[in-house]
Amino acid sequence: MLKEQITQDMKIALKSREAERLSVLRMLLAEIKQKEIDQQITLSDEETVALISKMIKQRQESEKIYQEANREDLAHKEAQEILVLKVYLPEQLDESEIQEKIQQVIFDLNASTKADMGKVMGVLKKDLAGRADMSKVSQIVKQSLK
Repeated sequence: MLKEQITQDMKIALKSREAERLSVLRMLLAEIKQKEIDQQITLSDEETVALISKMIKQRQESEKIYQEANREDLAHKEAQEILVLKVYLPEQLDESEIQEKIQQVIFDLNASTKADMGKVMGVLKKDLAGRADMSKVSQIVKQSLK
């Protein structure tokens, strides 16, 4: 289970005195635990991946803001956190694989207009979660439907 792997990696980071990595892993485990407590569930690996993706997106936005404000020190910190978090995501699909998946779903659903976008995105969200940037996927779907 992914949560157990993160816990093991946190212990390794603690023993090897990797302060930055340890901090990010502790924060990640705290987020997982908080979500489990809030929803009174145990997160599945898919839900954990979705949480990690959300955390990465937040850090990317923060990094961009810090760069615009000429705060390279803070931008660098966010970039380092992103690198630690990305380790726990499944292998990312490349552009051609994403295009192929989108075209297959559009064909399977017989989608043709922008009104079908919700159905297409619903299927893709389950299929591509954690493996592709969903905002990019959404843009490609929008371009593919008339």
